[in-house]
Parts: sequence; structure tokens; C-alpha cells
Amino acid sequence: MKQSITLAIDKPLLQRARAIAVQRGTSVRGLLAQELAKLVDREGAYAQARAKALAQLKTAFHPGAPGSSIARLCMTGKVFVDSKVLL
Repeated sequence: MKQSITLAIDKPLLQRARAIAVQRGTSVRGLLAQELAKLVDREGAYAQARAKALAQLKTAFHPGAPGSSIARLCMTGKVFVDSKVLL
């Protein structure tokens, strides 16, 4: 279900928005709806990624644990270790 809203913006901004909308083959209303949908989607994806990262931080991590990417690389011999770096 769609709902209309009223928006007050400066005239020069509206003129520029109209020009962009024409270039994209849409209306200012359509342009705003598309951009707002993108913003909401990005925020949702960010919130999910943040929650996942925070959950992973709560679990213990050992870089050499079986299944970790470092352990897999060491087992396949694909790791270059600089002898000047202390591990």
C-alpha cells in the first residue's frame, strides 16, 4: 500500500532533482521513492552485517584453530612468513 507524503525542499534543489529525474526517465516522486528504498535496504543490510560481526566477536577466535582460514593456508603451504616478523 502506497502513501503520499508532503515534502518541502528548496527550489534550486527541486530543479536539479527534476533534471536528474528526466535523465533517468522517471518523475521526482519516482526518483525519491527509488532512492529512499535504496537507503532503507542499505541500512537493513548494514544492521544485519553489524549484528553478525558483533555475534562473532562474542565467540572465542583462535587463528590456528582447525577450520580457520590461516590453518587451512598453513596446511596447504600457501602461507609466506617473513623471518623478520615475530609471530
